[in-house]
Amino acid sequence: MATFKSACPLNCWDSCGFVVEVENGKVVKIDGDKDHPITKGKICGRGRMLETRTNSDDRILYPLKKVDGEFQRITWEQALTEISEKLLIVRQKYGSTAVLHSHDYANGGLLTKIPDRFFNCYGGATDLIGSICWGSGIEAQNWDFGNSASHAPDDIYNSKNVIIWGRNVARTNMHLFGYLQEVKKKGTNIIVIDPIYNGTAKIANSYISITPGMDGLLAIGIMKELIRLDLQDKEFIEKYTLGFSDLLATIESISMNEIEEVTNVPRETITSLANIYSNGPTATYMGLGMQRYANGGNTIRLIDALVAVSGNVGIPGGGANFGNTQVGQSFDSVALTLPERKKHSRSFVMSEQAERILTASEPPIKMIMVSSGNPLTQVPNTNRVLEAFQSVDTLVVLEQFMTDTARLADYVLPSATVFEEEDIYYSSMYHHFVNYGPKLVEARGEAKSDVWIWSELAKRLGFGEDFNYTRKEFIKMGVGSLQEKGISFEEIKEKSHVPLPVQLVPWNDFHFSTPSGKFEFTSSLGEMKGYDGRIKISYPRESTFSNQELGEKYPYSLLTIHPLRSNHSQNYHLIEGLQTIKVEVSKDIAEQKNLVPNDKVRVFNDRGEITGKVQILKESSPKIICIDEGQWHIFGGSVNNLTSHEVSDNGLGSTLYDCLVGIEKL
Repeated sequence: MATFKSACPLNCWDSCGFVVEVENGKVVKIDGDKDHPITKGKICGRGRMLETRTNSDDRILYPLKKVDGEFQRITWEQALTEISEKLLIVRQKYGSTAVLHSHDYANGGLLTKIPDRFFNCYGGATDLIGSICWGSGIEAQNWDFGNSASHAPDDIYNSKNVIIWGRNVARTNMHLFGYLQEVKKKGTNIIVIDPIYNGTAKIANSYISITPGMDGLLAIGIMKELIRLDLQDKEFIEKYTLGFSDLLATIESISMNEIEEVTNVPRETITSLANIYSNGPTATYMGLGMQRYANGGNTIRLIDALVAVSGNVGIPGGGANFGNTQVGQSFDSVALTLPERKKHSRSFVMSEQAERILTASEPPIKMIMVSSGNPLTQVPNTNRVLEAFQSVDTLVVLEQFMTDTARLADYVLPSATVFEEEDIYYSSMYHHFVNYGPKLVEARGEAKSDVWIWSELAKRLGFGEDFNYTRKEFIKMGVGSLQEKGISFEEIKEKSHVPLPVQLVPWNDFHFSTPSGKFEFTSSLGEMKGYDGRIKISYPRESTFSNQELGEKYPYSLLTIHPLRSNHSQNYHLIEGLQTIKVEVSKDIAEQKNLVPNDKVRVFNDRGEITGKVQILKESSPKIICIDEGQWHIFGGSVNNLTSHEVSDNGLGSTLYDCLVGIEKL
């Protein structure tokens, strides 16, 4: 038995430190690293499941090719030769952008950037931009601040009030949950704003229920009260912001009565929140769900504006904490990806890739290569995704298990797990520590690291010299920009976790990364991209306020929330308890439809349907249905059968939560 420090690779807020036990060349146990300054020895079930994923008998261990509808085992040489020949033929006949690289952000390793290097050297492919997960919010904060940057976790000790807005940290950010428990004991006031009374709300001083998708309207209401009570930070607004008069016009264009009606939040609660924001420092931690609407970017911008107007930007204990992309920006992506080698480019927004595949011309999409993702489960509007991925000549999937996407593929290439390869891992969402993950065991069967697969393809396509580096050399390439800050790969490896040189209290000099150098209520970056840069009043695309006819046909809001025990679709096949679809409904729906727990129901709209067993939400806004995302087809199918592929207001996010449905008892 040997014990090693390691790291969790999962794309998650927490990015935990691990202690891994290895016996006879096999990972046998995973625990938390008590020496990690943020995660402090605590890890979640999703992290512990990485041992099961590595050792599972269901893993894909050999290259597979589909012949007459059935998979056959082939050699790596055959797989690599045939795939590289197809890449050459497609490029020669149609151009390099006839190949789509479909990817997501399943893991946070530095070397997940290597596919970008491959396709840039290939001449450029059709790539995906934005994000299904958090694209609208990141772009919104880029418009407002010039970047998306959060306060360091320990800064919460400086907060008098903490607003958890649309973020169930008990389920998705367990170490922030631990901080909340600590600061509450010291007298910090914790408020949760969410459509659902969740695990985080249970420990809060107060819980505020809100209509889904109307969070921006609540932010306007709070700003109206700040201004009415003369509690706004006039000095910050005057010295460090741009476009306040435009914001003021928006605030004045809607009445408090209208805000109360659409948000379902009483006026006295809104007034109380105004006093809380003005009596800071008040930290705001935003979740990802409320920016997954057609008005999602505008929603985050309105909450950013509230934080700014109340004087909680750039001060200890404050902040508009959404993403923390300054962490990932610490690394040398240019050295790793070689963007100058790209000759042609075309981009599809991630959430609408299926629609774009089906309508693409000059050139059409002829070949898709999938890495770090399972689009047949995770991309919205599943039926359209299936149609799109079936339409191409060749589909290649790098995978560890036979996912919905892998089952559809022409070639499946077995990929190594986190403990079978070396990398460094970091969160771009919460804390600022980079963690080292050593290679602990040999890859099972003939599984290979993604870096090896891309390198071998590069050799066969004539640009192998660009991949003639060891894994360690690639990692050093990526951390090269940290050398001048006194951080080396050797130090990261020796210490297992090292803090990156980021702003722990972002914008504390009140100099912003926008074109004007100020916080921009009216965004010049938005205007440069062809949008109206002003913050406005906007509603979800699918709501009774914007589409009354649709609201009458499908009266219930569907929230597709993150599963507790699986990182998206990764563990459903490994945990029997997840293999039944759970349909959680608000109490009013249960009463209207005469539903009791375990009743079988059908949830449906014009895009598709899904069946499952009922559970009743303890407390929530009315007319809400919740179904966990990530379910596999063999266990009932993805909730994305119901969701829309439409893009958010700023062009870079999904509208997964912008979804009305009907429900009936079976």
